Amino acid sequence: MSGESQVPVSRRSLARRITIQALYQRLVNETDATVLLRQFRQQEEGLGRADPAYFEELLLGTVGQAPELTLMLVPHLDRPLVQLDPVEHAILLLGAWELTNKPEIPWKVVVNESVNLARTFGAEDGYKFVNGVMDKLARQLRAVEIGA
Repeated sequence: MSGESQVPVSRRSLARRITIQALYQRLVNETDATVLLRQFRQQEEGLGRADPAYFEELLLGTVGQAPELTLMLVPHLDRPLVQLDPVEHAILLLGAWELTNKPEIPWKVVVNESVNLARTFGAEDGYKFVNGVMDKLARQLRAVEIGA
């Protein structure tokens, strides 16, 4: 990484990072989404520079559609859902939500953000798994956009 320049992280990217942390807590501890919203807003550092409205939209949207998003993801997984690392699971849910609900965000941006989240929070090579699943899901959900 020594030759790379540091690009400032967008407010939406920061909201995604915080959302992954909240989704992880939800997956591990089954914490209610409203409790997570309150908890993350009240933390000492709070949401920092993250876009608070986007954080709320991401968290509530992903949690609210988690069963449907999971059904979309399962055919693209190379292992049973119960064997997914909770971090990777959270990233895939968030990415699936954005692909489904945010057509104004290009599919490549959604996949790239998911891969970056996996590099930041996931296991050593988890980003490769996330990239593969997200690419397949994007081709399914955004076929017209990808074909253009």
